[in-house]
Amino acid sequence: MTITEADSNMLKVTSNAFKDGQYMPVDYTGFGKDMSPDFRLHNLSKKAVSIAIIMDDLDIPFLPAYNHWLIWNIPAIQEIPEKIPHGPEIPGLGNARQGIAYGKNKYRGPKQPVFIRNMHRYVFRIYVLDCFLDLTAASVKKDLTEAMEGHVLQQGSIMGKYKRK
Repeated sequence: MTITEADSNMLKVTSNAFKDGQYMPVDYTGFGKDMSPDFRLHNLSKKAVSIAIIMDDLDIPFLPAYNHWLIWNIPAIQEIPEKIPHGPEIPGLGNARQGIAYGKNKYRGPKQPVFIRNMHRYVFRIYVLDCFLDLTAASVKKDLTEAMEGHVLQQGSIMGKYKRK
């Protein structure tokens, strides 16, 4: 993804739910409450219009990544709350949209099948955009990444781990 702004303020992403590179609490997984974590965006560009988030499992055999969550058109805010509701449109978050990831319009936390016992890494990529995106809720990751091209001002990420018990 090409970043359009040569911004000296790199985007730093943190969460109250877990630290970068650490294990995610069970509440944020399919074995718990399956709720999205919160995010705090440090050094958010003054030119920011909207935010998009893509969550991928990086450790699926035979795939470069397996998509768990897509959300875009989040207003340019520094604190994104946890427990974002399910559904294609989120009125309480500036009418943000959730696309199809893991077959649903919602956050789908880690939930490895019984035969997978290895630790998996889940990366949350945060994109700061210079516009809102005109995408339907039927959009998938490829649609979102194509629509963002040329509109990314900043990018940051946070990675959590999970291992089925």
